[in-house]
Amino acid sequence: MAGAETPASPTAEGRLAEEFAVPSQVEAVRVQMAEFARRHGSAGRRVVLITSGGTKVPLESRTVRFLDNFSSGRRGATSAEHFLDSGYAVIFLHRHRSLYPYARLYAGVNLLDALRVEGEGEGDSGRVTVDQGALPGITAVLRRYAAVKEAGLLLPVEFSTLSEYLHLLKAAAQALSSIGSSAMFYLAAAVSDFYIPASEMPEHKIQSSNGPLQISMKMVPKMLSPLVKDWAPEAFVISFKLETDPSILLERARRALDTYRHQAVVANVLDTRRGYVVVVTPSTQDELSLTEDDVHRGVEIEERIVSKLSAAHGEFIATPR
Repeated sequence: MAGAETPASPTAEGRLAEEFAVPSQVEAVRVQMAEFARRHGSAGRRVVLITSGGTKVPLESRTVRFLDNFSSGRRGATSAEHFLDSGYAVIFLHRHRSLYPYARLYAGVNLLDALRVEGEGEGDSGRVTVDQGALPGITAVLRRYAAVKEAGLLLPVEFSTLSEYLHLLKAAAQALSSIGSSAMFYLAAAVSDFYIPASEMPEHKIQSSNGPLQISMKMVPKMLSPLVKDWAPEAFVISFKLETDPSILLERARRALDTYRHQAVVANVLDTRRGYVVVVTPSTQDELSLTEDDVHRGVEIEERIVSKLSAAHGEFIATPR
């Protein structure tokens, strides 16, 4: 989640309303998410909201240029599959064109290279087949995806800009508040820490002929505080902390827990994030890692993360408050 001013500040939600345009579809999506949560909550199923991918920050109102980050959405998409395998229903709040559950396994494949047309003819005639050598394991993946879709266990919601993300996160929190502690928030998206207010943004493309560009950006209001305190106060909330300096990682994770009073932080270092994380809670600190044999067998660190957090969520639900 993006950092900001003092987390206890009463102005964070106010700034969201004042400085970030509300997406036209947000109310319709909120209703859709609320119905999804109600249906699965009534069936005794836990629901996890997974945020995934990065956010883009426009530099112009009629956007040509924007600031972005490296996030592909790999952790969120992979985690979604493991949560589904663990019996959760998943709301997948993801960046447009970021990696998607199941499809992410073939992200590096040119789809046209994996398809063949059988039979003679032109246009739409002929039968299209799949080269399974180009898409290894595709039959099992398709069957699993079809089962998830048939059961209505995965609700995808797209965002692109920072503004869209923040408003959709609030809508999701309000939608899931009805199921109380059965809701989990797995906030894996790489959210920008900085933005340019609409009132300070040029309308048209910034001209390079004007010379070197100087940009002044404001800090994004921290939405973790109102989410935990106001929007979904009974939910189980996990934030993520990514650092490039391992010496400050655990201190930053502990500080986040002390400040926002949520349930867990998944702390990881950029260079080792795919094979090593630390799950930090107010009372525990568990290192999760992959061995060379794990990697060879195709084990993913997200499987370990989801297993750990699913168990912690179960304990959270069972603990009187």
